[in-house]
Amino acid sequence: MLYYTNIVSLWSTITNIVYIIYVSILSDCYCSVDLTCMSLLETNTPSSSSSSSSSNQYQMISHGQLDKSSGPVQAMAERVSERHPSQVTGDRIYLDYNATTPLEPAVIQAVSEALREAWGNPSSNYIAGAKAKALISKARDDVATMVGGKAEDIVFTSGGTEANNLVFHSVLENFKRSSTAGDQSSTAGDQSSTAGDQSSGGPSGETQNRNPGRPHIIISNVEHDSVKLVAENLQKTGQAEVTCVAVSMVTGRVEVEDLLVAVRPNTCLVSIMLANNETGVIMPIRELCQRVNDVNKQRRHPRILFHTDAAQALGKIHVDVADLGVDYLTIVGHKFYAPRIGALYVRGPGSGTPLYPMFFGGGQERNFRPGTENTPMIAGLGKAAELVTANLHDYENHMRTTRLYLEQRLKEVFGEEKVRFSSHFPGSETLPNTCNFSILGPHLRGRKVLSCCKTLLASVGAACHSDLGDRPSHILLSCGVSPEVAANALRLSVGRATSRADVDAVVEDLRNTVRLLES
Repeated sequence: MLYYTNIVSLWSTITNIVYIIYVSILSDCYCSVDLTCMSLLETNTPSSSSSSSSSNQYQMISHGQLDKSSGPVQAMAERVSERHPSQVTGDRIYLDYNATTPLEPAVIQAVSEALREAWGNPSSNYIAGAKAKALISKARDDVATMVGGKAEDIVFTSGGTEANNLVFHSVLENFKRSSTAGDQSSTAGDQSSTAGDQSSGGPSGETQNRNPGRPHIIISNVEHDSVKLVAENLQKTGQAEVTCVAVSMVTGRVEVEDLLVAVRPNTCLVSIMLANNETGVIMPIRELCQRVNDVNKQRRHPRILFHTDAAQALGKIHVDVADLGVDYLTIVGHKFYAPRIGALYVRGPGSGTPLYPMFFGGGQERNFRPGTENTPMIAGLGKAAELVTANLHDYENHMRTTRLYLEQRLKEVFGEEKVRFSSHFPGSETLPNTCNFSILGPHLRGRKVLSCCKTLLASVGAACHSDLGDRPSHILLSCGVSPEVAANALRLSVGRATSRADVDAVVEDLRNTVRLLES
């Protein structure tokens, strides 16, 4: 027994070392900077007392120290920072929390404890397996509590992309089965195969003689690629018809009437994100769901199912599936200080809402998502969800006050005429942490500005679009932002521990970079 304990301990140590090396490599890659710009900055930055002050400030930030002279707002930041220090790499400050987040210390501890103590197969009866099963059960409870659902409504996945694909797969499979006579009886013996048959959207007596043709899906034109490209592929391969509803160029969100106009007799799925990753606009999911449900009451088949990808919302705003009224909700761990793992909320999987597996195996996750469970990552997801439930009010208030301070400083330094915010839309609520802005000028394209910054680590938009070169974000263009403004866009997203000192250092860095590029 001692032999196996030593082996497990050694494996845990090796795993942690590999993880640290992995994170370091990512940081080095992410911190790559245009060397010419760096050289110019070093030679052109004024050697004034303010510059010296900024240098001292960078050193202070790199040691996790905070300016304590900013009143109650900073006091909140200090309380949050005690749990999670400011994310910096040397003198560089990370403001790209919409792309990904570091693990909370408590999450790292939960993952490490699972690696050491719950390494057994959760389907086994011995102690290590029982511990793993118990951890998974608790994590399921914690994730369900975070979104206001039931534990049995949570299905763990590898991440948001798999969860989104699982939704589309399930809805299309349900549409096909509910439109073909005789499928219900031929699959009655298979629990996973009948998941959709048992739902109100599955085959029942009044639908078996109807064939409304190909399924129709509605998405918005600002969806994440894990929704957008799935829909496009289904349309390209002739498996579904797809309508892409444009967001309003005034509000930046999907309007109810625009969605209703797109509904067809064969519409079976609406998939609209809860909050946009670039503009921060929060979609009116509750109102959209209510109106879709009204449509469902007026027709017998097919039932229109509603899915929302909540990746950007969780950990930033209150999310309650009962209040929203959705059938599916995607959960992405690495957006709220959890590991890179995900889950899918399904309102009554297999009974109230159809859910069909994309692949088959050992029967884990009630046959909806087979494969031996990744216990350590699930434990980390559960701990992160528990922290969100306990601390969301503090998290949200701190991020909002920090983001407002960032916007204030940008206007003070560059002037309101030179700064344009693409995260401000009249009549729309936005995420508390997201600031999308452009500094106007012919030489201030977003990617060029970022490549010349000595301190700021951020992005011009979605991380998954980082290979598109200097093309303006299609998300901003879709929201009515002009090409000239969109080309200069920077997306800064603050985190739980981002301080006013961090903001001051970043704005000073931007000031120096703009001076350089305009000289």
